[in-house]
Amino acid sequence: MRDSPAFTDPSSRTHRLAAVRAFWHALVGWSARLTAGVRQTWRRSLQVRVVTITLVASSLLVGGFAYLIADKITGILLENAQTDVLLRLTSGREYSEKQFRVFSQPQEAKLQETLDGTVNYLAGGGDPAQTGGVVVAITADQHSGVLQSRTSLDVDVRPLISPELRAAVADGQVAHQIRTGELTGEQTTYLVYGSPVPTRFGQVELYYFVPLTRQAETAGDARATVVATGAALVLLLGLLAALVTRLVVSPVRAAARTAQRLSAGLLDQRMTVNGEDDLALLAASFNQMATNLQRQILRLEEMSRIQRRFTSDVSHELRTPLTTVRMAADLIFAERDDFDPAVARSAELLQAELDRFEELLTDLLEISRFDAGFAMLDAEPTDLVPVVQRVAARLGSLAERVGVPLELDVPPGPVIAEVDPRRVERVLRNLVGNAVEHGEGRPVRITLGVDETAVAVTVRDHGVGLKPGEEKLVFNRFWRADPSRARQTGGTGLGLSISLEDARLHGGWLEAWGAPGQGAQFRLTLPARAGDRLTTSPLRLVPADATLPFGGPRDGELLAIGPGPGGALAIGPARDGERAEVGP
Repeated sequence: MRDSPAFTDPSSRTHRLAAVRAFWHALVGWSARLTAGVRQTWRRSLQVRVVTITLVASSLLVGGFAYLIADKITGILLENAQTDVLLRLTSGREYSEKQFRVFSQPQEAKLQETLDGTVNYLAGGGDPAQTGGVVVAITADQHSGVLQSRTSLDVDVRPLISPELRAAVADGQVAHQIRTGELTGEQTTYLVYGSPVPTRFGQVELYYFVPLTRQAETAGDARATVVATGAALVLLLGLLAALVTRLVVSPVRAAARTAQRLSAGLLDQRMTVNGEDDLALLAASFNQMATNLQRQILRLEEMSRIQRRFTSDVSHELRTPLTTVRMAADLIFAERDDFDPAVARSAELLQAELDRFEELLTDLLEISRFDAGFAMLDAEPTDLVPVVQRVAARLGSLAERVGVPLELDVPPGPVIAEVDPRRVERVLRNLVGNAVEHGEGRPVRITLGVDETAVAVTVRDHGVGLKPGEEKLVFNRFWRADPSRARQTGGTGLGLSISLEDARLHGGWLEAWGAPGQGAQFRLTLPARAGDRLTTSPLRLVPADATLPFGGPRDGELLAIGPGPGGALAIGPARDGERAEVGP
C-alpha cells in the first residue's frame, strides 16, 4: 500500500495567511508613517528643504561633470593607445616590406623562415598580456585567400580579425577595430590594427593586437577618483548649505520662539544680537519692536486699570449721595398726590430716572468686577423652569404696557442644571427686556430646551432685526443699532455685555442671529454640569420661521449666520447643535 500524499493543515495555512496579512499591514503602516514624517519635515523645515535641493542639484551637476571628465580621460587613453599602435604598425610595415622585398614568388623556400623571423622580431619577445601579438598573413593578391600566416601568439586569433577589417586591409587601407576575446585565458578587450604590406609577389597583411587592459584599469581608477571626489564635493556642498542655512534660519527660529513667548504674555523676552550684519539688524529691530509693544501694552494695561479703578470708585462714591437723593425722592414720590399735577409728574419722572441711575451704577460695579477678574460663580442645582417663568412674570407688565405679547415654551417637567440662578435670571431679564424693546409690538417667544449635556434658552422677537455683522456688535458696551432711537423701556446699554460675561463665567455660549425685517433670536446655552465643556446646543440658533435672502432653507435644513474664519460674516448650512460664537 502506498503512502497517502502529504496535505496542508487548513488551520496552519490560515495562520500563515494571517501572519502575512499582519506583516503587510504593519509594513504599509510603517511606510505611511515614514512618508507622513518626511512630508511633515519637508513642510516645516526650511533647512531640510535647502540642504536637500542643494544636494540634488549639486549631485546632478557634479555627476554631469564627472561623466564628461571620465569620458574625456577614456578618450585620451584610447587615443594614446592608437597612436602607439599606429607607430608600431608603421615601423613593422616598413620592416616587413624590406624583409619580403627579395622574394618574387610566395613559394620560395626561404619565405617560411623569413616569415617566422619577421613575426618574432615584430612581437619583440614581450609578455603577450601586456604587449599583445602580431599576425602576418600572405596573400597571392588582394582578393585571394591566405596562403601562409604566422602569429606570435599560441592561440587562434582569427575571431579577433573580423571580415570587415580583412576586407579593408585587403583593399589597401590601414584600419582598426576594438574587439573582445580570450587570447590569454581571460576576457580582454583588444585594439586591433591592420595594414597591407605590398610585395612583388602579392600582398602581405600585418595585424597588431594590443590589449587595452592597462588603459581600462587607468580609466577605472580615474572614474573612481572622479566619483569619490564628486561625492566628497557634494557632501561638502551639503554641509556648507546646512551651515549657511543654519546661520540664516537660527535667528529666524529664535525670532519665532521669542514671538511665541511674547504672544503668551512674556513681554520681557528678547533676541540675542550678535555682530552687525543683516541678521543682527533683524534681531535688533525685533527687540526694538518688542520693547515698543511692551511699553504700549503696559501703558494700555495701566490705562485700563485706571479706568476700571475710576469706574469702581465713581460707582462707590455715587452710592452715598444716591442713597440720600433716593430717600428724599421717595418722600416726594409718596406725597405726590398732594402736589400740583405738574409737580407730581416731576416726582414720578424723578423716581423713574433714579431707578435707572441706580441700575446703571449696579451694572458699572458688575462690569468692574468682571474686568478685575473678581467675578465668582456660585453654581448650584437649579430648576430653570421657575426661573424662566419668574422672568416672564416680572417683565409681563412692561411687555403689556408696550403691547408685546410674551409666549412661553417650556418642558412639562423640571429642567435641572448646575448654574448660578442669580446670574442666569439676570441674563434672561436682559434678553427678554431687549426683545420687548425691539419687538415692534409683535410677540416675543421664550423657549427652554434640554438634552443630556446642556440646557438652552432662546428669546425670539419679530422686530426690526439685525443687519449683517451686527450680531457681533450687540454685545459691545453701550452699542446701539440706531443711536437716534430713544429707549422705550429704560436700560443702561450694559445688559448684553454683562450677559455675555455671565455666560462665559458658566462656560457657556451666548449667541445672536438676526435679519432685517425678520427680527432676532438670542440663544443662551449652559452646560448641565458645572465645569463641563459644551459641544452642542439643544436649540437651534436660526429660528425655523426665518426666511433667508437667497430663497430660504431647504426642507430639513437651516442656515447659520455668524462670524466665519477671520471674523468675516459666514452664511452656510447649520446642523442641530451647531453654534457660531458671537461677541467680543
